[in-house]
Amino acid sequence: MSVVLFRVDDRLIHGQVVVGWARTLRPRRIIVVDDDLSRDALEQSIYRTGIPGGIDADFWSERQAAEMLPAVIESRDRAFVLTADLLTMARLARLVTGIEEINVGCIHRGEGGRRVLPYVSLDEGDERLIDQLEGEGVRVIARDVPTAAPVRLGERERG
Repeated sequence: MSVVLFRVDDRLIHGQVVVGWARTLRPRRIIVVDDDLSRDALEQSIYRTGIPGGIDADFWSERQAAEMLPAVIESRDRAFVLTADLLTMARLARLVTGIEEINVGCIHRGEGGRRVLPYVSLDEGDERLIDQLEGEGVRVIARDVPTAAPVRLGERERG
């Protein structure tokens, strides 16, 4: 598989992604799946400024991702897929064969979220999604940087 990271991070492209993960996993492209961002050329250009040379960036709607990700998964080019929320990634995992593990890098929740790690807060909807994904055979781990040990969110203590 050429997609080396399926990551949920509400910050999308930022230092941990381009410095930590990109240096370690060396993707050729980063694919951001976000309906609003896929239509906003200005915001896309802002995100592109943080991406090192040699890494392309695509900004796809969920529909585009569902259509185009199978070819990316089958290709030889290494890629990251990023979403800002767990719900979007869960929908992709149900529509696209080949998503076996989801990395939760950062989810901040205001009120209504339960902090399970310093960088992950989950609400009841997130917890249900994780349980459903795990039941469907998709591992959901939390790992902010590549050097950190992964934490299996499906085996978390319930709130």
